[in-house]
Amino acid sequence: MRNYVSAFLRSSLSLLSRSLKILSLTCMRHKVIYSAVTLVELLIVLAIVGTLAAIAVPAYNNYIDKTRNSQAIEDIYAIQKGILVYAAENETLPESLDQAIWPRRLDPWGHSYEYFKIEGKPKREVQGKWRKDHFQVPLNTDYDVYSMGKDGKSQPPLTAEASRDDIVRACNGAFVGLASEY
Repeated sequence: MRNYVSAFLRSSLSLLSRSLKILSLTCMRHKVIYSAVTLVELLIVLAIVGTLAAIAVPAYNNYIDKTRNSQAIEDIYAIQKGILVYAAENETLPESLDQAIWPRRLDPWGHSYEYFKIEGKPKREVQGKWRKDHFQVPLNTDYDVYSMGKDGKSQPPLTAEASRDDIVRACNGAFVGLASEY
């Protein structure tokens, strides 16, 4: 019996609320006023949102790139410090980053850091592997440490397109940064 009463009350309230909505749509002269969003208003809102997205997405991507570059620069400074500690203890540069107390860590783009020992090797052995600046002068005389950057590709001369986004160590550690800025 309660279910029938509650169902009757619910349907009565529903009918009453519909009647009030109809009454609220009429005004003094019995004209019906509808409140809705027109297609033009919707298109204007979509245009504004699209414009904001077109501005925000490139700015966000630029921020992410700068953050990753900064992280790679900090990592190369830490690698450099580990190499100096190793060299002080062993009186020679390490043959690999694993020897320099640097756990196998990846750069911010998911690639391993590259290390190449120059000091103490014959010139003919390092000649083609040396990283070089735009004057074809070697970047370092002791060792090279670098990240291959966003594209994951690199070539010895910094003028090569594949090397422009690399994070490099140059001038025997006096410069660490983006290859295109060296």
